[in-house]
Amino acid sequence: MIEHVGPVRLRQLLAHLGDAPAVLSASLQALRRVPGIGEDTASAIHNWEKSVDLDAELQRITDYDCHVISQSDDTYPEWLRQIYDPPIVLYVRGTLTSADKNGVALVGSRMTTHYGIETARKLAHQLANLGVTVVSGGARGIDTAAHQGALSAGGRTIAVLGTGINLVFPPENRSLFDRIPASGALLTQFPFNRTADRQSFPIRNRIVAGMTLGTVVVEANLTSGALITANMALDAGRQVFAVPGRVDSPRSKGCHELIKKGAKLCECAEDILTEFEYLFPGSNRSGDSPAIGFDPTPTLSEVERTIHDALELDPVTIDQVIQSTGLTSSQVSVALLNLEMKRLVQSLPGKRYLRTRA
Repeated sequence: MIEHVGPVRLRQLLAHLGDAPAVLSASLQALRRVPGIGEDTASAIHNWEKSVDLDAELQRITDYDCHVISQSDDTYPEWLRQIYDPPIVLYVRGTLTSADKNGVALVGSRMTTHYGIETARKLAHQLANLGVTVVSGGARGIDTAAHQGALSAGGRTIAVLGTGINLVFPPENRSLFDRIPASGALLTQFPFNRTADRQSFPIRNRIVAGMTLGTVVVEANLTSGALITANMALDAGRQVFAVPGRVDSPRSKGCHELIKKGAKLCECAEDILTEFEYLFPGSNRSGDSPAIGFDPTPTLSEVERTIHDALELDPVTIDQVIQSTGLTSSQVSVALLNLEMKRLVQSLPGKRYLRTRA
């Protein structure tokens, strides 16, 4: 919150003076001796109480029911701690848990197609249903769909903001941001009332990529900020996935470019989780072993059980399922999607389906 002090200078100050209280109480002479700290910066730090209302910020933290964590806190995201120059502090509204270490980022363009929105919701629902925390940036389009999909599965989701935690951007996501803390967290490295700008979004994207196992780009054109997030994930040594789209859609060209450069093609949650089996001991999926995070005894509705029993281990068409069960097409379509989310059914091209296990 002090003018002239960014992450790099802050780290230099901490390295030479020890901790934050020592920095704030240091003499001008001591501050000048820190490499990279000029006269203006030293003066701003020495006179910080004239420009920063710390009591007001602490009161806002209390009033807004959030808290601030630093890298020394156990709840600080472990993967984020390992990137180069991680955030010194994070404002958190909601809770961070150890389960969030196995989080996956779902990102994409703000300008989307119906296909992109539905795919993002489906992937997020699948991942959250399997116990994976879905992380995104809270933006319009794919980010919003990812958070909504995770919430619809009753799972965890984290929205990393490019503003102060008290600001809602975009404004239409107010109700979404109010729901997320009960099932995860809103998170930012910016103080209260910090508005969004061109610098804040790349900073936000870096946290999204840095705190997760991998980043899935669902839909993006060649200039989308989602590609920046993907590159940041690569820089941090994390896996990158891309969802293919129509070859004639500009909204999918960024994803296709990522695939050409080596990103893993992603069609479902299975494509993501197979990359991280080593993080889930005892969940080997060979043979008849259950999938990662899979509930061995999922609850089925009467319609879902009827359809599941009608399926075979060999593919059948949706028309064959309708004919054999006597159910309506809408009942069958909804139930097949639910069974797919529960990992009991696999969908194949041509609207064909097969049962994944007895």
